[in-house]
Amino acid sequence: MRRWIIGILLMIALAAGAFFTLAPGMIEKGLNKIDGKPLPAVSARAQALHQTLTIVDLHSDSLLWSRDFLKRADRGHMDLPRLQEGNVALQVLASTTKSPKGQNYDANSGETDNITGLVVAQLQPVRTWNSLLERALWHATRLHRAADETDGRLRPVSGPRDIESLLAARQGKASPTGAMLSIEGLHVLEGKLANLDKLHDAGFRMAGLTHFFDNDLAGSMHGLKKDGLTPLGRQVVARMEDRGMIVDIAHCSNACVADILKIARRPVVSSHGGVQATCKVNRNLSDEQIRGVAATGGLIGIGYWDAAVCDTSPASIAKAMKHVRDLVGIQYVALGSDYDGATTVRFDTSKLAQVTQALIEAGFTDDEIRAAMGGNAIRVLRAGIVPMSAAAR
Repeated sequence: MRRWIIGILLMIALAAGAFFTLAPGMIEKGLNKIDGKPLPAVSARAQALHQTLTIVDLHSDSLLWSRDFLKRADRGHMDLPRLQEGNVALQVLASTTKSPKGQNYDANSGETDNITGLVVAQLQPVRTWNSLLERALWHATRLHRAADETDGRLRPVSGPRDIESLLAARQGKASPTGAMLSIEGLHVLEGKLANLDKLHDAGFRMAGLTHFFDNDLAGSMHGLKKDGLTPLGRQVVARMEDRGMIVDIAHCSNACVADILKIARRPVVSSHGGVQATCKVNRNLSDEQIRGVAATGGLIGIGYWDAAVCDTSPASIAKAMKHVRDLVGIQYVALGSDYDGATTVRFDTSKLAQVTQALIEAGFTDDEIRAAMGGNAIRVLRAGIVPMSAAAR
């Protein structure tokens, strides 16, 4: 009997070990896909131009997954080796802490959460199991630990001097990649304005108010009520701008977007998504909203997945970027891949020259390509992460 019990316990232990070892990777492989459809050839001209660009991507969810960000993986869309192959200068890495079961673009409750199970399966610190704030802080810790292991190849960015240092270093042979932290949904504040300062202290410099459900700050485009800003939400927007945290309207309801644009004192971004004119999906921006973001001096980051551009082809990405350019000007166009965000795309970040090729074919000039691929984002990020008191000096 004793041997039988020991055998059962051993089988349970082995099963548990296999689960914690294999399950997170299997989940990610099922959610972050490359569709495998043919890609056009990249011309010598496009490749040469691409290598001279300062490329910035405003949104990736890579910190959500437990794989080693410093090693090239056989799953997902992004890691440091692939960022460097794609010549990415600065990557904004979002902390995604909660998503509802049955997640969809139309109507979700915030009562359930898919990510808690992933957090446990990844054996994250116990403090993250029941605290959204701690999950975000853990993502910041992971980034800083990874950066510490790279001898400067991966550089956290939290201030204008970091950007200047990064750009200067990229003029040499090293070509490091910068990483700036963002928040996908300020439900991580857990209802406390003071927690925004904890996020700022941890290095977060951008944040969206909502994700796929309404919260105590604002309504989500995918929530049940889809309301505008709450009193707490208005306080948070003001506090973010004061501290030098860029306000992101991605996933906000129409009422939330309108409220933010009315009170914004600094540039606002839509970090990842598309435009209604080329892809009529509810989360994509109307022409009125595009004009509103542009009026703040902000950015529209165009994504690469089907719901953002109604396809996964590089030509569809360029088509959305062209609409923004033609409507409000090239200075408001940016990249917002949503890599590793449970999305299916045509190419990973190592093949970003595909976007450069598509922009050339869409008739963009070299200077317009430089602006859209990262020059605009550098301008807005450099100015937006300065506290208002310092910016006024």
